[in-house]
Amino acid sequence: MANNLGKYESALLAYAQMRGLSLLRSGALRDPLGITPKQEQDLLSRMVRRGLIAQVRRGLYLVPPRLPVGGVWTPDEATALNALMDDKQARYQITGPNAFQRYGYDEQIPSRVYAYNDQISGERTVGQVALALIKVAPTRLGDTETVRPPAGRTLVYSCRARTLMDAVYDWSRFDTLPRAYDWIRGDLRGARVQGAELVTSTLRYGNQGTTRRIGVILEELGVGRALLRKLERALRSSTSQIPLVPGRPKRGRLITRWGVVRND
Repeated sequence: MANNLGKYESALLAYAQMRGLSLLRSGALRDPLGITPKQEQDLLSRMVRRGLIAQVRRGLYLVPPRLPVGGVWTPDEATALNALMDDKQARYQITGPNAFQRYGYDEQIPSRVYAYNDQISGERTVGQVALALIKVAPTRLGDTETVRPPAGRTLVYSCRARTLMDAVYDWSRFDTLPRAYDWIRGDLRGARVQGAELVTSTLRYGNQGTTRRIGVILEELGVGRALLRKLERALRSSTSQIPLVPGRPKRGRLITRWGVVRND
């Protein structure tokens, strides 16, 4: 333990370690440490500022199993995200840039963790872990896989097919078109994703624009007619035309079957 810890700071860490606690709530320390509510709040705030513990939200704190050399600690991404989601009883799945990097679509390491969830929207920071939380309807959560990092708790990621679908669906948030079309082509040609998986994910979690755009790419790749008909049957009758790549001039060949202008 760092030599410059005060009496109550040492007592808090010793109490948590003795009890095997990784989370502490406001009010839990008053009797064990014999301190007042104000002393407890001052202690917790001071330890957060010094990087000795991490605040999940006001009144809820993560405590290290032991302080590292140097005395400054931050939770890993899995611990931070799961603590916040558990507190809100939220379901979540990591998506966007983190999933793109995990599956090899993008080499850039994200500076924050992007997660769809059914409870919280906005930016949060737990220790030094930055979280970008995207609230969605519970029905938009699914098609996931569980990952266990070398240390810490498990993480729930969107699976490959779901990640590809969301790269088309949520293109404006993640700035992924037209790159996502190359990811789809590469994964289907490399048999890392099956056409049926992508169609199923699109029908479950996509929208009309996503269905039409993915239909164009799957038809180009020679996916079976039965799968393409599944996508067609999910489309409402419409005379509108949409560009394959939003943000570019809508000039190019019209794919009548999908109502999509190939402006790529």
